[in-house]
Amino acid sequence: MSSKERTVLSLILGGGRGTRLYPLTKLRAKPAVPVAGKYRLIDIPISNCINSGIHRIYVLTQFLSVSLHRHIANTYKFDMFSRGYVEVLAAMQTYEASDWYQGTADAIRQNLLYIKNEGCDEVLILSGDQLYRMDYRDIIETHRKSHADVTIAAIPVNEEQTTGFGLMRMDDGGRVSSFVEKPKTDAERKPYYTPKDWIEDRGIPCNNRHYLANMGIYLFNTDVLIDVLSERPLATDFGKEVFPRYVGQKKIHAHLFDGYWEDLGTIKSYHEASLALAQPNPPFDFYTPEGLIFTRMRNLPASRIDGATLKQCVVADGCRIGEGTVLNRCLIGVRSRIGQNCRLTDTVLIGADRYETDDQIARNDVAGHPSLNIGDGTVIEQAILDKDCRVGSHVTIRSAKGKPDSDSPDGMWCVRDGIVCVPRGAVIPNNTVI
Repeated sequence: MSSKERTVLSLILGGGRGTRLYPLTKLRAKPAVPVAGKYRLIDIPISNCINSGIHRIYVLTQFLSVSLHRHIANTYKFDMFSRGYVEVLAAMQTYEASDWYQGTADAIRQNLLYIKNEGCDEVLILSGDQLYRMDYRDIIETHRKSHADVTIAAIPVNEEQTTGFGLMRMDDGGRVSSFVEKPKTDAERKPYYTPKDWIEDRGIPCNNRHYLANMGIYLFNTDVLIDVLSERPLATDFGKEVFPRYVGQKKIHAHLFDGYWEDLGTIKSYHEASLALAQPNPPFDFYTPEGLIFTRMRNLPASRIDGATLKQCVVADGCRIGEGTVLNRCLIGVRSRIGQNCRLTDTVLIGADRYETDDQIARNDVAGHPSLNIGDGTVIEQAILDKDCRVGSHVTIRSAKGKPDSDSPDGMWCVRDGIVCVPRGAVIPNNTVI
């Protein structure tokens, strides 16, 4: 690791309650949500850091963080001579602060002591719930060449997408001149229209994307970060308060990015991004030798498929899929067990934390209690089944597309964004129709 890379400290924000991703966040923090069959969302920014030569990483958490802490502790261990680490900073009461994190800026401010103690030149602030691959050395280079105080990663988006992002307007030199957070009207949006030539002169195809969205990736000079977070009135959020307040006082630049980037903050986006990984040419490729995504080694056996038919599917380690089963456009997570003669379409099955023995399965059958994960003859369309769920035999779960969000009386399933979700550990009895 060069001296240039050692000057950067990375802080990954664990996010809030993750209500839009419920029920996947019912029992876990948002960055701990499983993705792509065997990974967790937090693996994405940590792997990007490691691949970019950034080996000093803090993860800031506060909600339901036990499984996230365990995953990080079991996965990311550097040798004793490297000075590298991935450590969790959980929200806690101190003499200076007794509240939960009130926003992105407040989360960083409550941990300024750790930043000061590191003696780093720059601080890279990342989100823990996005799927993308980025070499952060590129944004560091942009930051240093422009002599910026702050550099924000920006991605072109079309007009329909603007309501979900903060937008930026830049001058010809790439310096940010103004911000607007999630504009709802044409009047708010119009000043941020970016001409096609401006975007394409920077080597990025416009493709009718005339707005530059804030990706939630920030590189600060450490002294600037400390100053803006210490000045009163104290700001709680970077996008809503810090950047609009200091845009005329600090040198804020943008770094343009045009790779795959998806915020997995809703059930719909999570479902769509997961199924896209099973396409012949997925928009995000876990198989590339460049920019590997790391995760915990589980020492599981290879998956066993007994005469099933699979089309456009991803199957993780340690799975068993029964004879006569047909899977179309599915993502199957670790240790999943699917019975015989099932039909799964557009379904994400997150998997299981353990195997059941043959004796346990036999006792379940006698008691009429479903075993992990899906019983014989079950049909499932457009659904997400969380970890350790038990869906019985001859169950039918149909697509809920176009139906309003709802919850079953017993809490064993719900509808979010037109997708049926079965929460972690839920039990769906034999012959149920949803």
